Amino acid sequence: MKYFNSALLKSGGFTSKVTLALILGTSALLTSCQGESAGDGAQGDGLKLGTLAPTTGDLSSIGQNWPAAVQLAVDTINECGGVNEASVSLITEDSQTDPSAGSSAMTKLAEVDQVAGVVGAFASSVSGAAVDVAVRNQVMMVSPGSTSPVFTERAQNNEFDGYWARTAPPDTYQSQALAALAQKQGFNNVSTVAINNDYGVGFEKQFIEALKEKGGSIVGEPVRYDPKAATLDSEAQAAFNGKPDAVAAVLYAETGSVLLKSAFEQGLSDGVTVLLTDGVYSDDFVRQVGKTSDGKSIIAGALGTVPGADGQALEEFTALWNEKTGKEMTAYVPHNWDAAILMMLAAEASDANTGEGIKSQILEVANAPGTEVTDACEAMELVRQGEDINFQGASGNVDIDENGDVVGSYDVWQVGEDGTLSVIDKVNPVSN
Repeated sequence: MKYFNSALLKSGGFTSKVTLALILGTSALLTSCQGESAGDGAQGDGLKLGTLAPTTGDLSSIGQNWPAAVQLAVDTINECGGVNEASVSLITEDSQTDPSAGSSAMTKLAEVDQVAGVVGAFASSVSGAAVDVAVRNQVMMVSPGSTSPVFTERAQNNEFDGYWARTAPPDTYQSQALAALAQKQGFNNVSTVAINNDYGVGFEKQFIEALKEKGGSIVGEPVRYDPKAATLDSEAQAAFNGKPDAVAAVLYAETGSVLLKSAFEQGLSDGVTVLLTDGVYSDDFVRQVGKTSDGKSIIAGALGTVPGADGQALEEFTALWNEKTGKEMTAYVPHNWDAAILMMLAAEASDANTGEGIKSQILEVANAPGTEVTDACEAMELVRQGEDINFQGASGNVDIDENGDVVGSYDVWQVGEDGTLSVIDKVNPVSN
């Protein structure tokens, strides 16, 4: 029934008279499927949520599991009574890691599907294009992974009217974490290469500033690459020339792997450590870069940072994820869960299945004062009883500020010779 309902939602099948009659005439079947799928689209007054995840494109290696995390959140809340006495429905769209496609998908979600909230997107360039559509249509948008500092600036300029938040911290913090990592490793002379978009350029600028504040130096001029370029040989050469101790590479997986493989093939990467970020934290990325003739990963020894998940609810969420999906817990999965749960709690708290309702209460359920609670169903029951809560998520404490930002800690990860990734340390930019 799970896949049957999902297909109907994507095709708009619930609008047909035949399907409607079938659903109304099979209430027992419908009831049995609650908590297993997007389902229950027949309940027009129920809360509608959407996802905008990169299941294809440059970030698909990280985004594949995102819709499953949001679906699990919806299923969980539906199993314990839904929101405002009705089941929640979910509509999933692929951002394709492309701003134009993401904007079109958000337009469909907002204007055709008429969702109240959207979990997404990942690429900051996609979120930058989609958020304007969301704000115009009064749809709450909570990104589990767009980390560009641009969103903080735009929020401070009152461009979002409160319809934007994120459960992953901005690169204002991650850039400091990467600079702290470089300093800890003794890398005083570092060059940079970044994908030429909001994420890459924003991170690059913040990293350079943070590294210089810590006494480090930038080798040469910052290098930026066009993700649509035919080759990236010259960009690889520019980034690795000048004998830097390390290259801070702010990349996306598909195109970034091409750049690093080019550096290796040109003989430029010997003795140079690559410092990576969250955009390439996946086994697929390492496989795309490739191996040496003796079977070792081309980027063995590379170090990186990624927003860590250290919330009070992480252990119980991990157990639930393993039980229900059997999938690997990949990057940002907890952040997706938290984003979805917060929107459903906010809708319940506002007694309205609308974007405006979610906006009005999302900071209230995410922050103190209130009873600290980690279990999603327990949190929902407290809200139904009119109690103030301070939801503690799986990704972190999800204390969202007036700009829609959270502060987080960062995992330090390393690429092994066999291409596997392992978390070897943590770094907190606030305390460094």
